[in-house]
Amino acid sequence: MVFSFFKKQPQKMPERPAVRPRAPGVPPEIRTVTPLVEEIQPLEPLPDLEFTSGNMPPPPKQPAIEPATLAPAVDDLDFTDEDFDREFTESSVMAIDVDHGGDPVQADIEQIVVLYANGQDAVARSLLETLVRTYQGADSRRFWRLLFELLEVTGDRMAFDKLGAEFAETCETSPPTWRQPQVVVSAPGVTAGSRLLVLQGVLTADGVQPVAELARLIKQKASVRLDCGKLIGCDDEVAGQLATLLTQARRTGVDVVLENAAAVLQRLSERLVVGQASSEPAWLLLLELLQRTSTQEIFEERAIDYAVTFERSPPSWELPRTTTAKVDLVAPALPNDDAYYLSGNLKNAKFDELIAVFAAQQNPVLDFSGVSRMDFFSAGQLVNRIAPYKAAGRDIVIRSPNHLVAELMAVVGLNKQARIIVPKS
Repeated sequence: MVFSFFKKQPQKMPERPAVRPRAPGVPPEIRTVTPLVEEIQPLEPLPDLEFTSGNMPPPPKQPAIEPATLAPAVDDLDFTDEDFDREFTESSVMAIDVDHGGDPVQADIEQIVVLYANGQDAVARSLLETLVRTYQGADSRRFWRLLFELLEVTGDRMAFDKLGAEFAETCETSPPTWRQPQVVVSAPGVTAGSRLLVLQGVLTADGVQPVAELARLIKQKASVRLDCGKLIGCDDEVAGQLATLLTQARRTGVDVVLENAAAVLQRLSERLVVGQASSEPAWLLLLELLQRTSTQEIFEERAIDYAVTFERSPPSWELPRTTTAKVDLVAPALPNDDAYYLSGNLKNAKFDELIAVFAAQQNPVLDFSGVSRMDFFSAGQLVNRIAPYKAAGRDIVIRSPNHLVAELMAVVGLNKQARIIVPKS
C-alpha cells in the first residue's frame, strides 16, 4: 500500500469574480454580472444625528425664545426725570420710593409712619425711641426728626425737652425747638391760641374733614377761627351740619370766630328764593351766619322769608354769649395765595372737593400745614385723585406737610404724582 506523505490541502471556495464596469469588448460570460451593478440605487441621506458622550440619551431641545420675551438692552430702557422727581426740602424722604433691595432703614420708616397713620402713637413712639439709638449718622437723625414731631403732635413737651439734650450729644448739633401752636394776637372778638380751620371750595358729604374737625373742637370747647373766605358753596347735608355746630357753639359759649364770611353770605342769600320750599338746611345756615355777623334787623327780614317759604316758625334772634359775633374786621387773614388749605386729622377722606379745585387752577397748590395726621386709606385716595391730572401733564404741589405725613405720602407713591415740599427742620 502506498501512503501519501503530503496532507491533502483543504478545498478553497471559488473566488467571486470582481465586478468591473462594463466596457466594449467585455466577454459575454462577464456581462451576466453587470445588470446587478446597474440595479443598485443610491442610498437616501441619513438624518441628522445627535451624538453625546457615553450612553446617556441626548438632552431635550430647549424651546425657542420669542424676541418679545428678551429683556431690553440698558440703552432701550426709558428712564426719565419724572421717575426720580422729588421736591422735598431738607428732607431724606427723597429716597423713599427707590427700591433699596430690602433696606432696613426704609422698612423701619414705613412701619413707623403706618403705625402713626393708624393712630397707634404709643407703639410708634416706643419703636422710635429704640431706633434713634440703633442707627448712626444721617439715618439716626431721620428717626430723631420723626420722634420730635410725634411728641409735638401728641403735646408731650416734657419728653421733647428731655430728649433734646440726648439728641445734641448724639448728633452733635442743636436739637429742634418746640413749635408753639398758632397764636392769634389778642383783639376784640379773637381769643389767643385759637385753632384755625379753613372752609374752601365746594363742600359735599364726601369731603367734610374741616367740618368733622370743627365738631371735635367744639366738643372739646376749644377756641376756633373759621375762615370762610374761599368757601364757594356746600350741599344741603354739609349746610345742615355747619348750622347745627355753629348754633351749638353759640349757645354753649364756645368761641367760634368767623372770618371772611361776607362772600359766602351773599352767595347763600342769592341762591335761596322766597317761596321755593327747598334747601331748608341752607336757609338755617344763612340765618345762623346772619346771627353772628349781621344786625338783628337784617336777620329778622330773612327769618320772615324763611317762615313764608316753609310755613313754620323761624329761629329767633339770640344775643351772643361771647364777643365773637362781629369779627370780620379784626381777625388776621390767611396768606394771600390761591392754595387749597387742608387741616385736622384726615381719616377716610375721598377728596371729592379737589375736583373743583383742580378745575379752577392749572397748577394747584394743596397746603397741608394744618394737617396733623392722614390715614393710609386717605393717602391712597389722594394718589387716585391726583394721578389722572399728573398723566395729563398737570403740575400739582403739596406744600408743608409734617414729616410723618410726608413720609407716608412717599410710601404710597404720592411723590411720583405731585411735588411735595416739606418745611425745613
